[in-house]
Amino acid sequence: MEKNTALLAREFGQNPVYVENIVKLLDDGNTVPFIARYRKEMHGTMDDQLIRAIADRLEYLRNLDKRREEVLAAIEGQDKLTDELREAVAAAATLAALEDIYRPYKQKRRTRATIAREKGLEPLAELLFAQEMKSGDLTALAAEYINEEKGVASAEEALAGAADILAEDISDDAEIRRVLKDLILKKGSLVSKAATEEDSVYRLYYDFSEPVGKAQSHRVLAINRGEKENFLKAGIEIDPALASAVVRNHCVRPGSISSDFVAAAAEDAYRRLIFPSVEREIRAALTDMASEQAIRMFALNLRPLLMQPPVRNRVTMGFDPAYRTGCKIAVVDGTGKVLETSVVYPTPPHNEKEKARLILTNMIKKHGVTAIAVGNGTASKESEIFLAELIRELPGVAYMMVNEAGASVYSASKLGAEEFPEYDVSLRSAVSIARRLQDPLAELVKIDPQAIGVGQYQHDMPPARLSEALDGVVEDCVNAVGADLNTASPSLLAKVAGLSAAAAKNIVAYREENGPFPDRRTLLKVPKIGPKAFEQCAGFLRVPGGKNILDNTGVHPESYAAAEKLLAFCGCSLVDVSAGGAESLRSRVTLAGEEKASAYAGVGVPTLRDIVDDLMKPGRDPRDELPPTMLRTDVMSMDDLKPGMLMRGTVRNVVDFGAFVDIGVHQDGLVHVSELCDHFVKHPSEAVKVGDVVDTVVLGVDPQKKRISLSIRQAKQTPKA
Repeated sequence: MEKNTALLAREFGQNPVYVENIVKLLDDGNTVPFIARYRKEMHGTMDDQLIRAIADRLEYLRNLDKRREEVLAAIEGQDKLTDELREAVAAAATLAALEDIYRPYKQKRRTRATIAREKGLEPLAELLFAQEMKSGDLTALAAEYINEEKGVASAEEALAGAADILAEDISDDAEIRRVLKDLILKKGSLVSKAATEEDSVYRLYYDFSEPVGKAQSHRVLAINRGEKENFLKAGIEIDPALASAVVRNHCVRPGSISSDFVAAAAEDAYRRLIFPSVEREIRAALTDMASEQAIRMFALNLRPLLMQPPVRNRVTMGFDPAYRTGCKIAVVDGTGKVLETSVVYPTPPHNEKEKARLILTNMIKKHGVTAIAVGNGTASKESEIFLAELIRELPGVAYMMVNEAGASVYSASKLGAEEFPEYDVSLRSAVSIARRLQDPLAELVKIDPQAIGVGQYQHDMPPARLSEALDGVVEDCVNAVGADLNTASPSLLAKVAGLSAAAAKNIVAYREENGPFPDRRTLLKVPKIGPKAFEQCAGFLRVPGGKNILDNTGVHPESYAAAEKLLAFCGCSLVDVSAGGAESLRSRVTLAGEEKASAYAGVGVPTLRDIVDDLMKPGRDPRDELPPTMLRTDVMSMDDLKPGMLMRGTVRNVVDFGAFVDIGVHQDGLVHVSELCDHFVKHPSEAVKVGDVVDTVVLGVDPQKKRISLSIRQAKQTPKA
C-alpha cells in the first residue's frame, strides 16, 4: 500500500483496505457518486461526502509529492543535495513547509545580498557567522576584502555587504521560520484599525484584535474585504522583543568578536525580511483556512437547498417583483410548462393595484393556480403585501418567498435563451422562480452554484476551488435523487455521474428524434456513451413506465439478476414490484436472514439492503420523506414584531456565527449560535440546516439597521398558547 493511502487511512480514521480500494476505484475513472452508491462492499459504506473528502486530500498529497520531486531535482541540479536535506524534503508534510526548505535554493531576484556576493563578500560573511574568533578586530578582518574593481571601497562597505548576506541567509533558514510561525500562532494577534473616519459595515473592525490561533474565518474574510475596500488597515502583531529573540537565539553564539555583528544582522533579518514575509504567509494561511471554511459552509447550505421537497403537481405562478419596469408573471403547469405570461404594475411608481388584481385573479382562476412563488429581490415586500391581500379572496391559494439569487443570471444566459427563445429576459426569470418552487433541484442546476445566495463572501473565494466544491455538491444531490431519462433537461443530465455536457445534449437529441427511451440499455445507442459512461450513469437514471420496472429504481443494471434472484428467494416477482406489492420484502429478508439472502442473490449485504429499499418503493424520491415546504397566506412587517412574539420560519442561511431565518417579514432574522439550542454546539450546522422549519421567539427589532434578533432556544422553553 502506497504511503499516501496509509496516511489517508490514519487521517480519516478508516480501514486502510477500504481507503486503498477507494484510491484504486478513483484511479480507474469511477465517479464519486458511483463509488458511494454501487461499490459499498469495497469501502465499508462510506458516504459520498467522505469519499469526496478523501479524493480531495489524495489530490493534495499527490501534488505535494510531485512538488517534492521537483524540489529535489532543482537542488540536486545545483549539486547541493545532502542526505540531511533529502530527509527534510521527504518529511515536509505541507506545501508551505516544503517551500520553506527550498527557499535558500530558489533563484532570487537581484537583492542586496546577491550584489554583495557578486563583490566576493560571501567568504567574509561565512567567517563572521561561524563566530569562532575570540580576539581581533572586525574592521581589520574586513579590510582584506576591499576591492575597488568589484565596488568594495572600504572595510565598512565590506562589513555592510557581509551583513546583507547574513540577513538573507538567516531569513531563508527553514527552522527559524518554522519556530517563528509557531510563536505567532500561539502568541500573535490579527489586528485591524480604521483607515478612514467614514462609517461603514466594517465599524466592528475599526479597533479589533483577535489571537491568530483563534481567528474566526468570517472575521478574517470580513477584515480582508474591509482592507481591500480601503476601510481597514490590517496586519499581524507580536511582541517584537519576543519574536526577534527567537531569531537571535538561533544564530548568535556569545563570546566571539563577531557575535554582536551577527546579532545585528539577525535583528535586521527579522525586521526587514523575515517578519514581513512570515506575516504575509500567515495572513495567506488564515485566508486559505477561512476560504475553505466558507466553501464548506456554502456546500453545507447548498445541499439542503437543492434537496428541498418539490411542490408537486401544482399549477404555479412565478412572480418576479420590480418597481418601474413592472412585476413579471409566468404561470406554469405541474410539469413546468409555461401556460401564460404577463406584466403587472402594482408597485410604485405606477401603483396600478386594481388592474393588477383583476389580471392576476383571472389568470389564477383560468389555470387553477394554487401556489405563487414570489422572488425575494427588489420590490418583494410591496409585492408580498399585495399578493397576501389578493389571495384572501381566493381560497386554496398560498404563496412562498423564493430566493431569486441567480435567476437573472439564468435569464440572460445562453441556456435561458435556448429554453425560452420566445420570451424576453425578465419573463424567463419569472418562469425560473415558479419552477424553483416546483422542483428546486431541477431548476437550480441550471445556475452557477456561486450565484445561489447561501454562502458568505463567495466572491472572495478562489473561483476554481469554490466551483469544484459546489459542483461536487450538485452532483451528489442530483445522483441522490436520480433523473428521469425522458424528461430531464440537458442541465440536469450533465450532473449525472459519468455524463458530460455533450453526452447530456446527445441524450435529449436522441429522444427528440426517436421518442422516449424504453429502457436504460438503449442509452448505449447514444453517441458519446460507451460502456464506462453507461456503467457510471445508468443507476442514477430513471425510466418511469418503461418495459422493466427495475429501470425506474436505483438498482444498477449490473444487479438486475441479483434483484430477480432476491425476489424469487422471497416468493415475489417483478410483477409484484410493479403493482406495489413488495412492501413486505424487508421483513421477509430479515426473517430469512440477510447473510443467507445476500449469498443467494450473489451480492454483499450493503448492496442487498439498497436493492430491498429500491424494490419496495420504485420511483422513490428521497426528498418526499422531508418536511413539506411551508407556504404562506398572510404577511407581516417589521413594525408588527415585538420582543417575546413566537414566530415560525424557515432557515435560509447557516453561517459560522448563527443562522438566518425567514419569519415572513421580508427581512431575515438572526439566531446567534448561543440562541440555537440549550446545549453547547461547536458550530450552528450541528443544530440547523437550510430549509428547516423552526419556531423562534423575537428577542429584539432594529428597523433602522434592519436587524431582527431571534432565539430558537427560548422558543422551545416558551409554553405554546
